[in-house]
Amino acid sequence: MLFLRKPGGLALFAGGSLALAWGAIEKPPSGRQILMQMANFLSKTPNWSVTVHTAYDTIQRDGSKVEWNGVRMVTLSRPDRLRVESQRSDGARTLVVFNGQEITTFDESAKVYAQESHPGTVDDAVVYFVHDLGMRLPLALLLLERLPAELQQRVQGVEYVETAEALGAPARHIVGKTSTVDFQLWITVGDRPAPLRAVLTYKNVPGQPQFRAQFTDWNFDSKPPDSLFTFTPAPGVKKIPFASALAKAGPRRGPAVRKGGAQ
Repeated sequence: MLFLRKPGGLALFAGGSLALAWGAIEKPPSGRQILMQMANFLSKTPNWSVTVHTAYDTIQRDGSKVEWNGVRMVTLSRPDRLRVESQRSDGARTLVVFNGQEITTFDESAKVYAQESHPGTVDDAVVYFVHDLGMRLPLALLLLERLPAELQQRVQGVEYVETAEALGAPARHIVGKTSTVDFQLWITVGDRPAPLRAVLTYKNVPGQPQFRAQFTDWNFDSKPPDSLFTFTPAPGVKKIPFASALAKAGPRRGPAVRKGGAQ
């Protein structure tokens, strides 16, 4: 039995129905069905782009939380094209590009880039980038063509909360959990179900930090040119190895990691 408190009343989630304290009763849609409709739509859409405004917590030594912000512009073209442009709260810009043959990451402020050969699909590139190269790619799961299977395997439970009207478009609000994360998603109503907002709580981490994302400017009809997924270093930009390659080569003293909003 799950109680969900909201302004103006108490919603009781029990027996597959949503009962409001003032007596109105309606049968909600299935939370898992809403989640999987979104997953199937995103995974089968050949081209899409979106802007994601993010905020995430870091836990300080005294237990307090500091929020860092960022914005990402994601462009996906299946089966083997991906571009992620990012800007941190301090203005630093980075770029990740995959063209079906190579993965490139570029740090504009440091004027360095790393590049690794890895032919394959976007799914192949994302898994390799995160697991093998040890790089961070927030919300990487949404990029995968096998998103439905991943969610079916990972999500332990999901429930419908309400249909929200305060995010610019009607959106189904659902809550769910995996073994490591409690999540909330607001997913647009209609034949193009996509996330408008996400909140992830890392429940097994001390302080339970959160990651929050607001999705805007969804475009499911884009036809991005191949040139968008090509990286050509400008004069003065230096090529460096990925950190994972340095780790395999053995211990090495490098520049100190700068504290701040790097996620």
